[in-house]
Parts: sequence; structure tokens; C-alpha cells
Amino acid sequence: MTVMTDSAEVAAFCARLKSEAYVTVDTEFMRERTYYAQLCLIQIAGKDEAVAIDPLAPGIDLEPVLDLLADENILKVFHAARQDLEIFYQMNGKVPHPVFDTQVAAMVCGFGDQIGYEAIVRKVLNKQVDKDSRFTDWQRRPLTEKQVTYALADVTHLRNVYEHLAGALEKNERTSWLEAEMNILTSESTYRVDLDEVWRRIKIKGRKPRQMVILKELAAWREETAQRKDIPRMRVIKDDAIVQIATQQPKSADELGNIRMVPQGLARSEDGRNLMEALGRAMAIPDKDLPQRETSGRPPVDAPVALVDLMKTLLRAKCEMEGVAPRLVANMADVERFAAEDNPDSPLMQGWRYDVFGRDAQRLKEGKLALSLEGAYLKLIEI
Repeated sequence: MTVMTDSAEVAAFCARLKSEAYVTVDTEFMRERTYYAQLCLIQIAGKDEAVAIDPLAPGIDLEPVLDLLADENILKVFHAARQDLEIFYQMNGKVPHPVFDTQVAAMVCGFGDQIGYEAIVRKVLNKQVDKDSRFTDWQRRPLTEKQVTYALADVTHLRNVYEHLAGALEKNERTSWLEAEMNILTSESTYRVDLDEVWRRIKIKGRKPRQMVILKELAAWREETAQRKDIPRMRVIKDDAIVQIATQQPKSADELGNIRMVPQGLARSEDGRNLMEALGRAMAIPDKDLPQRETSGRPPVDAPVALVDLMKTLLRAKCEMEGVAPRLVANMADVERFAAEDNPDSPLMQGWRYDVFGRDAQRLKEGKLALSLEGAYLKLIEI
């Protein structure tokens, strides 16, 4: 087993990779009982060697690893990189760059939406990856040989997957498509938690202005509490309880404790006092200063249902023709808003998305394009 636990070994390994054009990277982590992901293993492979680095080893210095990930001359290849990048960003405030995400590249190359690592290895390399160790306890030491073998396979096969996908992107002249997605993935703003926006994850009916202000305050309070205690936000208080508080608007700790979904003992705890302070801030806002209309997402759209359905059909057809995953081009909210509004700032009117879908979607909306079936295939008809 190749597991590095010594700082000098890690530094020497990273120094050897400085001449590489690219390295493949993966991590194993645990997040079930914490707010922040607990990094348990880092796997890195170069052209000639692959190692697992133990970040839990006493006194280990991971600075050479972070320097390698920040080296602009070395491409870092991940599969489904977002959580890995978030972990490294939390370690030193820097997002690894430049990055190639094989999951996103696979979507650009027509392998479907969010294809898993095991599936892409099977489809591209015709090899089977043993996933039995995926959900083992990565914090427990010592690691077993089976765990390490599994972990290293995630970066060794990834090199061949990367080379296949990079070649396909270049052949199809779609490298720039991926670069646009990687710019978003490696932006620091992607990994910053905006306390003013976390409330948007919570679903609530009615959306009265006072309720929405309370929802914002309580969601921000919960997020700060979860961060401070390093526990999952749902361990602080569940969404349903926040909605009930926003609806019932308790005026005292006793009234808070009587709400069915509120955890027992919370009302009389320090967290409960902080919750009531957050609630008090929301209740203190004068009625005249409340927002006239606030929603838990984007404002509702009013698009003709038939046009939205036609555009969804067009999206699927165009993506099938182009060999790209529909989800990468547009989600349903994008399509509905595009159908309802003339918005030149829409992502569908920019870059490669315009070429793949936006141009024809605009022509469909303007009555310059029609759809027809020819056998089992959709046909675009100029009008």
C-alpha cells in the first residue's frame, strides 16, 4: 500500500510532480456528522506514480500539496470536483486552478447528466471499478489494503479517462465549452456561503412579507450556528421547524418551546435565546419597510405553457443532435424564463449555449421555426 504519513515524503513527492503537465486528484472525506467536510485521504497520481496522502497523520504538513494544487502550470484533473475543491478552499482560502472536471467534460461529450466515476470508467475504458469501499469509515485507522486500493483506482483510471475526453473535446472543437464551466467551478464565490441567501433553500407556502423576513433571519442564524458548532444545519433545527416559527411567530421562549417541530430544550438554551433575538430583529421591522413581494427563488414567470413545452422538446432534440447533456445547456427554470421574457442577458443567448440551443429557441419563440416529426426523429422546419 502506498500511503504517505511523513511530511518529508509528501514534499518530495509533490516536488517530483512539478514537471508534470497534469495530475489526477481525488479525496475521501466524511460529512455525515459535521458542517464542514472532514478530509480523510488525498489521492494524487502523476505519470509514473500514484500515492495516497494521510491528512490525519500526526504533524503532517500538507502545504506542498496545496502549493501543487495552486500551481498554474499543472492541470488538476478531478471527477465531480465541486466537493473536493470546496475542501481545499476551506483549508487555505484558495481554489485549485487550473482544473479539468471529467464529469462535466463527459456531459459536453454526450455521456449524459452527471455520470458517475464507475460508469465513465466502464464506458470509456471498459474496466470495472470496485466500489465496495466507497462508504467505509475513512476516519478509522489503520486503513485497510482494500480501502487504499479502491482510493488509488480513483486517480489511476482517471488519467486515461481524462486523455480520452480531452481528445474528444479537441476533436469536436468544444474545449472552450468546458473552459467556461471550469471558470465557474474554480471561482471563489462558488464556495463562499452568503448568509443573506441561505434562506432560499427552504420551501414555504404563502410567502407573506413578514414570514419571509423571519425566514431570512432564522436561516442565517441556523447557518452561523451550524458553522460555529461544526454540525449539519439540520442538527440545529429542521426546515419544517423554521417554517412553523415564521408562521406562528412566537413571542416568548415558552411559545417557542410549544411549537411541535422545535427540538426539545432548544427554547431554554443559549441557541434558543439567539434564535429569539433573530426573530426579534425580523419582528422589529416596521410594516412599511417590509418588502412588497419576496420569494424563495426567482420571481415567478408567466410563459405560455405550450411554448415552454415546445422549447423543452427543442432542447432535448438539439442536445441529442449535438451529443451534449441537456442539463449542461439549460435547466427547466432557464427555459421557462427564456420563454416568458426577452432577456439578452440570459445564458442561453451567450457563447456556445446560444449556438446549441438559444438561437433556435429564439427563432421558435418568434414564429420563425417549427417542429415536426419525421419517423422517430424531430425535424426543424424553417418558416
